[in-house]
Amino acid sequence: MLSDSMHTYLSLRRAAGFKLDTVETYLQSYVHFATSRGNTHVIGKTVINWAAKARSENSRALRLEHLIRFARFVRAEDPRHEIPPGQVFCRRRHRPTPCILTDQEVARLLCEAGNLGPRGSLRPHTYRTIFGLLASTGLRISEALRLRFDDITPDGLVIRETKFKKSRLVTLHETVAEALDAYLALRRRASSDPHIFVSHRGGGKLHYDIVATTFREVLDAADIPERPNGSVPRLHGLRHRFAVKALQACPDSRDRVTRHMLAL
Repeated sequence: MLSDSMHTYLSLRRAAGFKLDTVETYLQSYVHFATSRGNTHVIGKTVINWAAKARSENSRALRLEHLIRFARFVRAEDPRHEIPPGQVFCRRRHRPTPCILTDQEVARLLCEAGNLGPRGSLRPHTYRTIFGLLASTGLRISEALRLRFDDITPDGLVIRETKFKKSRLVTLHETVAEALDAYLALRRRASSDPHIFVSHRGGGKLHYDIVATTFREVLDAADIPERPNGSVPRLHGLRHRFAVKALQACPDSRDRVTRHMLAL
């Protein structure tokens, strides 16, 4: 019964646009834990015992948070399900302060990306293009890595099914379009894979972990340190930088700022 309820819950929320990969892992773990103890409905004590198995306080609180949401859903149809008490574990939410790179630092970043080895390979062109695209468009790194050749149109880049399965068109500045075209001329000769950004070794789609590691390598080469306030340059920081630069360039009238925020 718990397994059926889990599948119904996941199906309905996914239909609303949520991906829930991590949530599914948590729920599968809980259902296995609960059914092995003979539970056919959500029992608050079982949920807390299951959540307590996580290694950190934050993870325990996150587990409990997901199960409370699940319990509320299933209890709406069957009051035998218990809603576990909240605030049993203390979750400390901390979002890192974005590190906004200067124009000069972005220029050094792209320069050092272009100096990557192996000499004569596609790799330096790939990373110079990726980092430049993130800084000039505000794309998420996951969106950039999912780009395919048929996502490039005369009007810009089609970003397909991002958050909540929405798609959008991202226009490109003419200088960005020229740089992308120059990269594509090299890229088309390198691999038959449909993705724009591929590994220089296997020719398949480039993965986030490899890009993140290379980003740190290029940061060190460009001598771009963390800030005095402790903020560290990250790939996602290029998206924050794009938003900040766009707002700084916006006329300062209230209506224009409002429209600019809506466009962002």
